[in-house]
Amino acid sequence: MKRKLNVLSQHYVAALKQHLQAGSATGLQAARELGRQAVDLGLETLSMARIHDESLAALKAAGGTAPTEKQAKTFFIEVLAPIERTHQVAIQAGSQLRALNQTLGRRDVALAVSRKSLRQGIAGRKAAEKALARSVRHSQKLLRESHRLQRHLQLLAHRILSAQEKKRQKISLQLQDEIAQTLLGINVRLLSLKREAGRHAAGLRREIAVTRRVVNDSLQTLNGFASQFRTGHES
Repeated sequence: MKRKLNVLSQHYVAALKQHLQAGSATGLQAARELGRQAVDLGLETLSMARIHDESLAALKAAGGTAPTEKQAKTFFIEVLAPIERTHQVAIQAGSQLRALNQTLGRRDVALAVSRKSLRQGIAGRKAAEKALARSVRHSQKLLRESHRLQRHLQLLAHRILSAQEKKRQKISLQLQDEIAQTLLGINVRLLSLKREAGRHAAGLRREIAVTRRVVNDSLQTLNGFASQFRTGHES
């Protein structure tokens, strides 16, 4: 690197001397070339200012035509032009980089928000799936319970119908017994009336009255059984 700086310094002195002798156009073109070489070497304005001052001192020491302040300034400005353009490009690149970083930062924030929203959505979906699974299990349990209750009600209905049928059968048997006993009683009274018919009318009337009471009592008993039978049938 030191050797390259020495070479650049030698070229700087030669180019500055040529600028003074050959005219401004040729010298300024050489100055811009020196600036491009400085950019390639990564030199900044301060380093070129030191090389410029050393070159001026070398020309004065050589006893040649010393450049005026205006000529030296013009030459140095041309040398710095490529460096300044590089700085501008760097500044623009830095500005673009900062803008890009800001954009990336905003995108990172948006991405973080999106990821958070996605995580919340996933958590909500998982919670909904768990709730749905619980609801399905609860519904299945209720359905099984409903089937069990339905079978129990069917069994109860069958028992009730069976009990009612047994009750009706019991009432029917009781009714048949009462009817048989009543008919037997009436038959006995009729036989008695047949025997009393040949004796006297007063006894016949008594027997007829008794027989009527037996018939009336039997009718009331039959009506009671019939009423119980209808009640049991309707229930």
